[in-house]
Amino acid sequence: MTRIAAYVPDLMDRSKVAAAVPDVVFVATPAALATADADIVVVDLSRPGVLEVLPELMDTRTIGFGSHVHRDLLAAATAAGCREVLPRSRFFADLPALLS
Repeated sequence: MTRIAAYVPDLMDRSKVAAAVPDVVFVATPAALATADADIVVVDLSRPGVLEVLPELMDTRTIGFGSHVHRDLLAAATAAGCREVLPRSRFFADLPALLS
């Protein structure tokens, strides 16, 4: 079974993730991702502290999402080590396939 940890503070976004993957474990801070026992980590790139923790997750499959208009943020996430960086709309459209 794939273990998934997520830092997704927005309640609407969180409910979409939980609907796709009921066993997801949500963490309260980005720093908690570094010690989460997970095969996949999902992050909302627009939240403070997320970019700083990404280099600590290099051995974990990380999937980040953010607004398509914030291209600098998406590029910074890739540079920081996020393996998959997606615009918010594509992330939620492809969510079940991404996390399976």
